[in-house]
Amino acid sequence: MSLALTAPLSAEDSCVQPAEEASPAKWNLAHTTWFFETFILERWEKPFRPFDSAFRVLFNSYYNAVGEKHPRPFRGLLTRPSLEFVLEYRHKVDERILRLHDDVWGEPEFQSLLELGLNHEQQHQELLLTDQKLLFSLNPLAPAYHERRLTASSGVPLSWKKFPAGLVEIGHRGEAFAFDNEAPRHQVFVQGYQLASRLTTNAEYAVFVEQGGYDDPQYWLAEGWDWRTKQGRTHPLYWRPHAQGWSEFTLSGLVDLDPNRPAVHLGYFEADAFARWAGARLPTEAEWENAAQTVPFTGHFAGSGEFHPRAAPEGELVQMLGDAWEWTSSSYAPYPGYHAASGAVGEYNGKFMVNQYVLRGGSCATPDDHVRTTYRNFFPTWACWQFSGIRLAREA
Repeated sequence: MSLALTAPLSAEDSCVQPAEEASPAKWNLAHTTWFFETFILERWEKPFRPFDSAFRVLFNSYYNAVGEKHPRPFRGLLTRPSLEFVLEYRHKVDERILRLHDDVWGEPEFQSLLELGLNHEQQHQELLLTDQKLLFSLNPLAPAYHERRLTASSGVPLSWKKFPAGLVEIGHRGEAFAFDNEAPRHQVFVQGYQLASRLTTNAEYAVFVEQGGYDDPQYWLAEGWDWRTKQGRTHPLYWRPHAQGWSEFTLSGLVDLDPNRPAVHLGYFEADAFARWAGARLPTEAEWENAAQTVPFTGHFAGSGEFHPRAAPEGELVQMLGDAWEWTSSSYAPYPGYHAASGAVGEYNGKFMVNQYVLRGGSCATPDDHVRTTYRNFFPTWACWQFSGIRLAREA
């Protein structure tokens, strides 16, 4: 799927880094292959020979135990190696992994790392789309990533679903794959609460914008107001004002803002401010997961090829999975009894458990089989370039 996602891109498209937090498509392709080479081939292949010894540094993201890293802000300066050479790297490493698979498949650690590597690549498949969207949004030509037409949609009214107070269980059960930050399963007490039946729409968020929500500090956290002021932010990242209202930059190019689709590319500061303005709040991750366990596992993911959230269908609790990652009010922190794995792979999640908030549910850019109701995504408060949106909560 990674190569299919980069097929619409030119070599020039693939090399540019639009912001420090994003990466060029070429780097994403190389880094995911680096993961397999570094953590699997280097461990089990005998004799091991690196495809290119420079890649150990160039495509190491944040694994300090592996060694030196190329600085993240300068990934876009890597005009060499060429895209063609990176694609050859992927092909050769894939071949070597397949040969190795037949020899060591019976080893549980090999299976575990291979599965981790595949899920790691799925995370970067979503990043390929969101990083490229950010890049194209900065181009004055507003190029489309693909020619998928987004049609107008109809909306459904918002309602509230009640959940009683009590002890609830959240976290991974230990069956099938999950990241270590999803465990262990444990009990949490929740007060009675209500969740909005669907995600917040563009129309609802536009009222907040047009009534001066971005100009009124009473709705904003102190750091959020400082961020909004420094950035000069007056509306969501990809909205563009025009005489008749708003346009929105999408992976299909610049389109009229659809009032019934979910508002996305909102940071935590924006989500929290909107919730306060609306007389509500963001749910905790325990409230969200408790509710998600009551609905069918279905949603709008990347497999549709649209890469844009859809308007909500009818139902008492919809869009819990897919469409948009949902900000929660929960800080990203370890669950009771959490222990990171030893060695370099232990750096995957645990060391980021500070100054970030949890998002739940997956998005329209998440691979279909990647997400779970226990899945804990996380980003800093200012991050807006992901497909992140809002589901309101309030007390029962």
